[in-house]
Amino acid sequence: MELFTHASQNHKSDNAPLAHRLRPSSLEDFIGQGQVLGENSPLKKMILKGIVPNLILWGPPGVGKTTFAELLSKYIKADFLSLNAVATGAKEIREIGERAKEKRAMYQTQTLVFIDEVHRLNRAQQDVLLPYIEKGVFTFLGATTENPSFQLTSALLSRSRLVVFERHNTESLRKILDRAFLIMQKNKADILTQDAEDYLLQIADGDARTLINSIEYIENYLRADENILLPFDHIKLKDFLSKDSFVYDRNDSHYDTISAFIKSIRGSDADAAIYYLARMLKGGEDPLFIARRLVILASEDVGNADPKALGIATAGMQAVEFVGLPECAINLAQVVTYLATAPKSNRSYLSLKKAQAEVEASGNLKIPTGIRNAPTQLMKNLGYGKDYLYSHDHPKGYAKQQFLPTEIKDLVFYEPVDRGYEKHINEFIKWLKS
Repeated sequence: MELFTHASQNHKSDNAPLAHRLRPSSLEDFIGQGQVLGENSPLKKMILKGIVPNLILWGPPGVGKTTFAELLSKYIKADFLSLNAVATGAKEIREIGERAKEKRAMYQTQTLVFIDEVHRLNRAQQDVLLPYIEKGVFTFLGATTENPSFQLTSALLSRSRLVVFERHNTESLRKILDRAFLIMQKNKADILTQDAEDYLLQIADGDARTLINSIEYIENYLRADENILLPFDHIKLKDFLSKDSFVYDRNDSHYDTISAFIKSIRGSDADAAIYYLARMLKGGEDPLFIARRLVILASEDVGNADPKALGIATAGMQAVEFVGLPECAINLAQVVTYLATAPKSNRSYLSLKKAQAEVEASGNLKIPTGIRNAPTQLMKNLGYGKDYLYSHDHPKGYAKQQFLPTEIKDLVFYEPVDRGYEKHINEFIKWLKS
């Protein structure tokens, strides 16, 4: 929502949503994102020449990703098709690809396909996109609020250019505010005192959509009540908007709060963890989002120091789904306090990272023949499964043998800590090696 048209564009109805009235007609109307679309940026130069590569737009809500995508179609004279990944399946993607292929072949018409919340596409759906992107059937634009490296396949990432959109700074937000009042043909000073204006910018916290919605709310109220006492000062405006959750989501910042929440649990501070949980719930955070984060944390930060943690976190997530708000907050509180006071270990997580790094470095090393699958006589003749020692046939359920490929047979990936249940795991590993 950071692209805006000049006030002279009177063809946009006064009854249209304010965001629509503020939409841009060119890159020159773009407010903010100078790091991406500055005067000498390579991307801007390409766009002005009608060249738009496949792009993934990554950034928080309200920074103009969707509006930017719509604007690009004008520069390459392409049909613009907007989709939301939540409501899009592999079948729809194929149909769109085939239609775009026909248009290109018959009319030399380009198609720009924009997929919002692209991180919601599963791996199979992302794979369906690839051949159309590779062959240039359409130009692909994806928008996401999530880290693309976690959510998108490497194949899709490698065929797209990542563009990072940042939150608006105060200067950009103030320009948006001024533009809005110009579009509305209102004198800002007649409606807002300086401290009220500053308050609007503060609660927007870099999100133009939030700012525009607040301004539009004020505009609608002015239409409904011509006798309202103006201007709004800070206190009166805060009472008028009366959106506590709105303040959490923007001013305190979703990202900062969840970060503080996770780090408090990791740091074994149950009081801080409960406090941030309460703040998130008060602010309207999705309890399932919180529950999923707790399931991840149970394995990443508690791990085998307390193996029950994962089961408790998973049960908590199921309880949230079953119970719902407001009572599911109690389930979350139980999980949070348990995880915060549980012994901590990240060694399972680190072992995975070490193993993944080794696989990347050494590739598919030969698996020892003794532990290979041998369902046929031919495989048995090749030595598959030969000399395999079945652990349960041996005293104490253990028989020493080689499981890792020969080239890395002495590597150690998992090194438990000496606390919680991992202390017992450590003792068991020492016994195995003795």
